[in-house]
Amino acid sequence: MEDLISIKNRFDIIGNSESLENALRVAIQVAPTDMSVLIVGESGTGKESFSKIIHQLSARKHKNFVAINCGAIPEGTIDSELFGHEKGAFTGALEARKGYFEEVNGGTIFLDEIGEMPLATQARLLRILENGEYIRVGSSKAQKVDVRVVAATNVNLKDAIMKRKFREDLYFRLNTVPILVPPLRERGQDIDLLFRKFAGDYAQKYKMPTLKLTPDAVELLLKCRFSGNVRQLKNLVDQISVMEKNRSITADILQKYLRDTDFSTPPALLPNSGDSGSGSWERDMFVKVIFKLKEDVEELKKAVSLLLKGDLGAEAMNTYSNVLNHGFDAPNSSTFLLEAGSKDQFKEHSSGSLSAPQTIEIKNNPIEEDERDSLSWENHERELIVRALKKHRNRRRNAALDLGMSERTLYRKIKQYNLENIKKK
Repeated sequence: MEDLISIKNRFDIIGNSESLENALRVAIQVAPTDMSVLIVGESGTGKESFSKIIHQLSARKHKNFVAINCGAIPEGTIDSELFGHEKGAFTGALEARKGYFEEVNGGTIFLDEIGEMPLATQARLLRILENGEYIRVGSSKAQKVDVRVVAATNVNLKDAIMKRKFREDLYFRLNTVPILVPPLRERGQDIDLLFRKFAGDYAQKYKMPTLKLTPDAVELLLKCRFSGNVRQLKNLVDQISVMEKNRSITADILQKYLRDTDFSTPPALLPNSGDSGSGSWERDMFVKVIFKLKEDVEELKKAVSLLLKGDLGAEAMNTYSNVLNHGFDAPNSSTFLLEAGSKDQFKEHSSGSLSAPQTIEIKNNPIEEDERDSLSWENHERELIVRALKKHRNRRRNAALDLGMSERTLYRKIKQYNLENIKKK
């Protein structure tokens, strides 16, 4: 088995942080096996690189490797893309077609953003993992396939399970060996090493002198959150390489290329940042937090509605359990109020009791939405999406990252608010 240093050199992995090396050790150890692997990490951390390491160090290295972004394939076509279809299976299916699993038979398939995979497709994937069988769309004949599955996610799959968006049995089947890829902000001096690596690459590409950071610029760089992780840092170096004639980059120069939201503290607290933009930063963060709170409120209102109807099924119980485990502090101005005694009473109901809580007072009917309030929220959300799209020149992946939502959710919102033809900034 190759040692860590040779693996880094072979796959161009830059960094010496303990968290990165721990992830590499797990990948190296699990690679020779045929076990399913789940790679967990934020967007832009390099999860696909780990999948390639696993494939190249396995007995399947001479077979095909294919990487699929589950979040980028429309829900209506993902089954056909992955498992193939028969002629006439749907409108436009003029001939039979192999899916990715059939094409990569004997090799490795990397399923990125597995958390965005529709539930029906998850069931098909589970069948492959359990007995190596799949069925083409429009067919009734099961076919055998030998494929190793490496999946990746940038969302909390346990939360997705609680919200019934991800199958629990599939999660445990994929999570045989988890690999935790650290975010860039937790890798310390690796950030400086990566900056130098990218600076050298772009100097060679553009035939220009290499960028060099002054000590104060290095200090500022290490304070950056890098929500886009390695991908964001690489784009940053590319931009500076092209735009700056001065190849010695000071903190003041670097600051021009960093957004206010790139830092974990408000911009007003950062050196040389001034007061400009801090109000916008605080407003954006506040709106995002409120959107998340509103989603939690709606989830709990739905459970209360089920309780009032006498439907104490699994959905209501899961919502109550989620509230108990993670806490919920609804503001006094919320549209409903629960008074059901102590948490112990809730726990009794969530554990299977069919009796309703002692007191449930609903100040407004939870089934009805206040139209004016809903319209106000939609206007705020629409404005935030428009600003993000203009800011990133319609690059939807970057806009989704900035907004803290998945690309699929952003596509749905764009369609909802009729923003397909929004002009670039």
